[in-house]
Amino acid sequence: MYRFISETYGRMKGKGMRLFAVSLFGLLASPACVCAQDNAKVFSKPKFSGYAIGQYQYSGQQGAESNTFSLRMIRFSLDGRILGDFAYKIQGQANGNTATLGDSPRLVDVFIEWQKLSFLKIKAGQFKRPFTFENPMHPIDQGFMSYSQNVSKLAGFSDRVGEHASNGRDIGVQLQGDLFKTSSGRPLFHYQVGVFNGQGINTKDVDNRKDVIGGAWIMPVEGLRIGGFGWTGSYARKGSDGVKSLSKNRYAISGEYVFDDWTFRSEYIHSTGYGFKTVYNQSADLKADEVNTAAGNKADGFYALAIAPVIKKKLHVKARYDLYRPQAEWNTSKTYYEIGVDYMFTKNLQVNLEYALVNDRSLDSHNYSLIDTQFSFRF
Repeated sequence: MYRFISETYGRMKGKGMRLFAVSLFGLLASPACVCAQDNAKVFSKPKFSGYAIGQYQYSGQQGAESNTFSLRMIRFSLDGRILGDFAYKIQGQANGNTATLGDSPRLVDVFIEWQKLSFLKIKAGQFKRPFTFENPMHPIDQGFMSYSQNVSKLAGFSDRVGEHASNGRDIGVQLQGDLFKTSSGRPLFHYQVGVFNGQGINTKDVDNRKDVIGGAWIMPVEGLRIGGFGWTGSYARKGSDGVKSLSKNRYAISGEYVFDDWTFRSEYIHSTGYGFKTVYNQSADLKADEVNTAAGNKADGFYALAIAPVIKKKLHVKARYDLYRPQAEWNTSKTYYEIGVDYMFTKNLQVNLEYALVNDRSLDSHNYSLIDTQFSFRF
């Protein structure tokens, strides 16, 4: 009897252990499966992308003639969604140079935006300043050899205040949204407003004042935008005598019409406020707080451009009038009269060729020619 009970218990014990092991494995595996499912719901699959722009440029400026190949920029980007309603983006840029902040590798975008409501989206991090139509445009889609002079000097690319190259970006928080939609769902009005440090990318605030930047536009017909922008704030440095803060106040008037592969765009920007004499390119420059009073406290600029399809989505001809007055006076104005052509081998591969007659009234010899060729690809 004892032997029968012992053997029966052993068999039950073996089966029980196996059952226990299977049950334990199931319990341990279940949270992992749930976590995997939850993670799939929380995080979308990240998208890795980027682009590169190679450049050749000839300049016939008297006393400063040049012709050179260069890497205009290369960018790598990672973006995705969290919980479905939050979009994030991380983007870096390199120019093949580490000598100055303007050409060194740098982080340009790091932000997250809540996008659940089309009429109210909230963005936080480092991203484009909401100023002008052209500033937030992709460098390839913008259409010409570079951003217009007024956007470059008055929207935070190579800003007249002496700020380091910031690609039109700053650190802050922004609200934006679309209102008054038609029956087809097309919005008639867009607004955007943000609060920023005022110091450019990858830099903390210095004077504890904030820049307030905003804009709004109407879209009465499809493809047409007419809007205005405002910007008030400061740029500061901490020198041997303490913090020196320079006020800046700017506005822009913008218009754009895009239809059937045609593009027409024009913007005027006006700025008041002084800048520092030394451009911030190295850490030591942050203590260089001498104000450039000789450059005056006013500047403005205007551009108008047209891009026309020869073969739709394939071959375009284009022209741009690009004026910038660094002291809001004609005797210091610089104007580009540009014509060009671009050809798209595919949607990700493009070549551009431009000729510009440059009239720079600050030079003894005002006029010179400039030729620019760019080859770009996206991945």
